[in-house]
Amino acid sequence: MIFDELRRWPDVEAHGLVAVDAADRLILDESAERRASAEPGDIVVINDAYGALTLGAAHAGASGIRTHVDALTGERALEANASRVGLTGRYRALALDAELVNGARIVLLRLPRSLDALRDIAGLIAAHADPHVVVVAGGRLKHMSVSMNAVLSEHFAQLDISHARQKSRVLLARAPRDGPDPAPAAARVEGLEVRAYGGAFAGARLDIGTRLLLDSLPVPPIGGTPEDPYIDLACGTGIVGAWMATQRPDAHVYACDQSSVAVASARATMLANGVENRVEVARDDMLSTRPSSSASLVALNPPFHSAAAVTELIAPRMFADVARVLRPGGQLWCVWNSGLKYRPLLARTIGPTEQVARNAKFTVTVSTRR
Repeated sequence: MIFDELRRWPDVEAHGLVAVDAADRLILDESAERRASAEPGDIVVINDAYGALTLGAAHAGASGIRTHVDALTGERALEANASRVGLTGRYRALALDAELVNGARIVLLRLPRSLDALRDIAGLIAAHADPHVVVVAGGRLKHMSVSMNAVLSEHFAQLDISHARQKSRVLLARAPRDGPDPAPAAARVEGLEVRAYGGAFAGARLDIGTRLLLDSLPVPPIGGTPEDPYIDLACGTGIVGAWMATQRPDAHVYACDQSSVAVASARATMLANGVENRVEVARDDMLSTRPSSSASLVALNPPFHSAAAVTELIAPRMFADVARVLRPGGQLWCVWNSGLKYRPLLARTIGPTEQVARNAKFTVTVSTRR
């Protein structure tokens, strides 16, 4: 099998972080008989982490596969893995919308951890897939709950559950019904309209770390121009970027995230607050598209998940890219879990770092580029 050739790159790689796991193998095994008779274009893959499901199906003979990977690093890993194993051209990467699932007869789904994300995906499949579609949805037992059964049952009349294998399980959903297209949840938070599609970090609310950051963050008179926008890195639903745009009516902001659901949420947030003409929302791997020594202000609440894995390897990479993009004298305003003790790393990577605020769980620091 090709699995030994698959890597997580360009996502973080380290001992214990894998590109393929037992849930991927179980989904492929449970769907093998159905996939054997599939026609080109019948198979859709959703929430593939690094390409195991897409390339496993392609290696077994499937073609015309439509696939959706939420994380940009995962999508790029799929592309690199396809080239590595000689399966380039056997799939198309698409957004999570009707085109992805229209007429699909077999859907291989890696279960998301968010029930709201699962509800969005299930509704989309039920609305646009073939009436005889079979959804083969699997995950690791530690990330699954009986509530997932209930969510799938909202949009599928038949649900079967496989036996567990290697701490993984598959749910088989058939007979789609009552499928709506995804719509973002809406809330008003701290004077802002927030929009969140299922799976976006914190949903349509303000998490306590971001709240502490906003309570501390100034909007300085320098920067905020089209050439030097304020940057909301790892923007999630776009709360910080929208806040910066509303604090100064002429301010321009660049908000980015590698998650497609975060980007869709942030764009909806900007539209709801009437700042969409001054805030560019982009799907980006860190700040890869921004010029070096070009930014005066970056705000960041660094993530600590890579796919389903918890890791401390993401933040150091983000700090290094921020150091590249900040101009001398530019500042990074960062909120982080106090137990991670990022201050020495920030000082080494960016420059002098001061604590600005702290509560029972989080710390806000400002680091000035040397």
